[in-house]
Amino acid sequence: MEELVERVDCQDRVLGVVTRRQAIWEGWLHRIASTVCRDERGRILVHRRSEQLSRFPGLYEVMVGGAVGVGESFEQAAGRELAEELGIRSLPRLLFTFINRSGLSPHWLGVHEAVVPDAVTRDPDEVAWHGWLTESEIHSALLEWRFTPDSHEAFSRYLAFRTAQS
Repeated sequence: MEELVERVDCQDRVLGVVTRRQAIWEGWLHRIASTVCRDERGRILVHRRSEQLSRFPGLYEVMVGGAVGVGESFEQAAGRELAEELGIRSLPRLLFTFINRSGLSPHWLGVHEAVVPDAVTRDPDEVAWHGWLTESEIHSALLEWRFTPDSHEAFSRYLAFRTAQS
């Protein structure tokens, strides 16, 4: 069954319901929720996407996430994605949203943060590998490993947001 999303405008107002495939194909704005997962020591979870995924197979990501379904909030979608991909039951905290134009198509990206346990139960259909890295190690990895297109901008904005909050 096709994944349904809400097509939204540049003010994030709902225009209608479409398939995610159609939103990507047509370049229509829709919503994606992502979460930066930190452990108690402040390290950040980085993962490599499964080779079987249709979007960005085998690439690394600094965030866990996916499409916001019809009628879902950014927070609800972020929590659902954490449960599906890592077996974590949590409602992440929404930090900010922005229009991200660096993926397959433009979308509103809701960036969340959650403190999660070190031990996660990854879904091998979604996540091939995961590890905990410091911010310094992530900066190096972003230069050396192949990350999804939106990882660089989203992580930069995340760090800027955290710095502004300090």
